[in-house]
Amino acid sequence: MADGGNSRSGGSVRLAYLCNLYPAVSHSFVRREIAGVEQAGHKVRRFSLRPAKADLKDEADLAEAARTEVVLAQGALRLAFAAVVLLLARPARTFRAARAAYRLSGPGFDQKFRHLAYWLEAAWLVRRLEELGVEHVHAHFGTNPAAVALIVRAWGGPPFSFTAHGPDEFDAPITLSLSQKVAAARFVAAISSFGRSQLMRWSNPSEWDKIHVIPCGVDKSFLEQPHHPVPAESIEFVCVARLAAQKGMPLLIAACERLRATGAGFTLTIIGDGELRGELEAEIRERRLDDRISLAGTCTSAEIRQRLLRARAFVLPSFAEGLPVVIMEALALARPVITTAIAGIPELVDSECGWVIPAGSEDALVEALSRALRASADELAAKGECGRTRVHQMHDAGKNALLMSALMTGNSA
Repeated sequence: MADGGNSRSGGSVRLAYLCNLYPAVSHSFVRREIAGVEQAGHKVRRFSLRPAKADLKDEADLAEAARTEVVLAQGALRLAFAAVVLLLARPARTFRAARAAYRLSGPGFDQKFRHLAYWLEAAWLVRRLEELGVEHVHAHFGTNPAAVALIVRAWGGPPFSFTAHGPDEFDAPITLSLSQKVAAARFVAAISSFGRSQLMRWSNPSEWDKIHVIPCGVDKSFLEQPHHPVPAESIEFVCVARLAAQKGMPLLIAACERLRATGAGFTLTIIGDGELRGELEAEIRERRLDDRISLAGTCTSAEIRQRLLRARAFVLPSFAEGLPVVIMEALALARPVITTAIAGIPELVDSECGWVIPAGSEDALVEALSRALRASADELAAKGECGRTRVHQMHDAGKNALLMSALMTGNSA
C-alpha cells in the first residue's frame, strides 16, 4: 500500500482527525492540537469511532462533541450499505481493503470479527471523507483508529498518519500490527523520544525517517496563567488520573497511610474517575484515610487549575505511561511534580522540577512525599519555575500543532 504523496504545497488543506473516543475528559491534548491546526488555516473535520461518554463537563469538550461525527452512531445497516456500494463501484479496492483488514487481524475469531467491524466502519468513512473532500486523515493512538485509517487508505481513501502515545501500542505491538501501520502511514508521530524508540523497535529501519517526535502540549489557559507561588501553608497533594491499574493509585494510598504514621500533616485530592473507583473507596475506608484522601471525580479544566494552584505538589506514581499531559499542566502552573522514572516522563521531569522515583517503590514514594512537605518555599519556587520554563519551551500546544500541520500538509522542512 504505497502512499500517495503530499496533499498540497501551501494554502488551506481539508483534514480529518479520527479517534476511538472523542472528545474525552483525558484527551484534551487532541482538542488543543486540532485548535492549533485550525489556527494554521486548515479545515478540520472530527470523527470518533464511538460516541463520547456522558461525563463531559468542559464547555470546550461539549462544543467539540457537537462538531464530531460518530461512526458507530450510523448504525450497522448504514455501514453495511456503504460496503455494498463500494463493492459494486470499486471491487478491486474492496478486495484490497478486506485483505488489509485480514492482515491486521491476529489469530482467533474475536480478532477477525473485530477487524470485520473496522472494515465496515472504514467503508462508511471512505464515502464520507470523499463527500467532504478530505485530503489527509490523522488518527490519534495506534490502536483501532490507525487500523480504520489504514483500511480507508486501502479502499482508495486519503493518505493517513497517526500519533502513538503508549503504553497500549507498546504493550501489544504484534497484536496491534504496529509495524504494518507504520509502513502504511505517510508519517507517524511519537509524543516523546522514548515513544519514537519503541516505534523504531517495532518497524523496519527503512521506515525510521518517517517517525517524528511531536509532543503533546498545553494551551493558553495554562501557559498564560499569572504566576502564583506555592501557598506557604499548603499541605495538599493533588493527583489527576484515570482510576485505572496503570496509574498506581493503590500504591499512593498505601504510601499515604505510612506518611500519616510519621505524624506528617497532609491531604491528598485525587481527580478523575474509572473502573477502580469502588476498590479505591474501599481501600481508603479500610485504612481510615477518609480525613486525608478525597476522590473528587471528574472535574473541568478550570477546576483542575484551581486545585493545582492550591497544591503544594502534584503526584502521579504511574506504572505505565506515555508522557502525561497532566504533568505538563501542573508544571505550567509552577507546581513541583512527584512521579515515576518511566517512558517519556524523564524527558520532562527531573530533580530540578520535582522528585522522580522508581516505579512501584512504596518506600521511594513515601520519601518523596515527605521531602515535598519538608521543602522550603525557596526550593518549591525554584522547582516550580524550572518546570514552568520547560513546559513553555517544549509543550506549547500551539507551536507543536504547527509541526503536525506541516507534516500533514507536506510543508515540513
